Amino acid sequence: MDQVDFLVIGAGIAGLSAAIRLAQVGKVLVVTKEELAESNTAYAQGGIAVAMGGDEDVALHLKDTVAAGDGLVNQKAAAVLVEQGPKRVEELLAWGTGFDRENGELMRTREGAHSRNRILHANGDATGREIAVSLLRHVREIPAIELMEWTTSVDLLVEDGRVVGATLLDGEGGLRVVHARAVLLASGGAGQVYSDTTNPAVATGDGIAMAYRAGAAISDMEFYQFHPTAFAMKGAPRFLLSEALRGEGAYLVNARGERFMERYHPLLELAPRDVVARAITMESIDGPVHLDMRHVATDPKAKARDLKARFPGISAFLAKRQLELERDLIPVRPAAHYLMGGVKADVQGHTSLPGLYAAGEVACTGVHGANRLASNSLLEGLVFGALAAEAMIEEQGIATKEEGREEVAAAPSGPVTGDAQTEKWIKELRELMWKDAGLLRDAAGLERAKRGWLALARTIPHGLSRRVIEARNLHVVAGLIIESAMGRKESRGAHFRNDFREHGKVAKHSVMERGKLTFMA
Repeated sequence: MDQVDFLVIGAGIAGLSAAIRLAQVGKVLVVTKEELAESNTAYAQGGIAVAMGGDEDVALHLKDTVAAGDGLVNQKAAAVLVEQGPKRVEELLAWGTGFDRENGELMRTREGAHSRNRILHANGDATGREIAVSLLRHVREIPAIELMEWTTSVDLLVEDGRVVGATLLDGEGGLRVVHARAVLLASGGAGQVYSDTTNPAVATGDGIAMAYRAGAAISDMEFYQFHPTAFAMKGAPRFLLSEALRGEGAYLVNARGERFMERYHPLLELAPRDVVARAITMESIDGPVHLDMRHVATDPKAKARDLKARFPGISAFLAKRQLELERDLIPVRPAAHYLMGGVKADVQGHTSLPGLYAAGEVACTGVHGANRLASNSLLEGLVFGALAAEAMIEEQGIATKEEGREEVAAAPSGPVTGDAQTEKWIKELRELMWKDAGLLRDAAGLERAKRGWLALARTIPHGLSRRVIEARNLHVVAGLIIESAMGRKESRGAHFRNDFREHGKVAKHSVMERGKLTFMA
């Protein structure tokens, strides 16, 4: 058994932002499933939204965030996000984060549903990776932080209703029990629950599933944001084509070569993500939809005429498939991208379980409402990771658990399921979720999804391996999404039901706790 002051599960922007502060008062263990640079943070291309232009800019950022959230944004949380964002970004700059500059000044661009240019980028389209590298460089200089790679979190340890640590599976297949004064979930999202996703393989909803099994309240799981423009070529990965492309003037055109967004929203290609994603899905019925930047390369008024320099990562990916932004129509379609729901938490990361905190995509503070505003995700991790750490430090005086009174959550039992069988099971779950609990929903499809989910429960993989644990967690997340979507008999933000196309009378949050679904304002 190991004892630390603070256990942080996840090494993305939220986890590392918290660890830096926690290390000021105690020993911190940060664990991550793969190498430290592999997280949703590192895959964030578009940028980080931050209002650095004074009070008016902050007020407009708040207004944009609330508008995108379609009536469900927790305005207190959103105000904290936009007000504290500039200070946290200044810290990143002090730690050497290399945001792009123009004539010595930070370069700011615009993305969908933003009322002004406030998106900071790094290396064109590699913002998340630059932030991750910067934070890791800073964290490695702090002796009180231990970084543990290739470690899968199995379950939380709970004693007398309080979370007191976690069971971990190390890279060698050995179990390690870690006790802590407080545990922070910063494990990211769950895009791998869908067959089409922009998320990396690590995004299997582990933190949400562990928290739910431990008894924590989970909120708004029906709100999964599908990024409108993932690369859509047969045999190629669903590579994210950043919203920044449309921010720089890219058009969306249907199979007839027509721009179509004017039929769906006055902001055209810069409409909120849920609107653009549904529009592309509808237009795709008659043939493929493409992203068109050919005109931008020749427009003398456009900033990004050198598209290879502006979008080096995207350009390199396309070049491998003999495509160029300046020359070709790029095939796109939506893919699961970001979960607005998660472990129910306040702005300081407190969950319904004492000792357990959550920050970043794994958490649901209500800051994004029913639909996240573009590029608010990196800011969320940065701001709320720091606030969660502050709250954890305030409780530092809690007595540690007495020796000899361990309560370890049960590890998955039974014979180890073979890798091929486990992969087949996961593939079936992901395809079921994409087909019947994805972008467009109705009662019949959700009922099919639930029947399929129940059938898969009877054959769920067993054993103690990372992939089996991920399968178990994906099944929990899928069930939470299905139940929440069935219960929300309205369309709002990223949740769209063909059989209930209008808003309900009152905007309410869904909450799942110990098998019971409720809705509350």
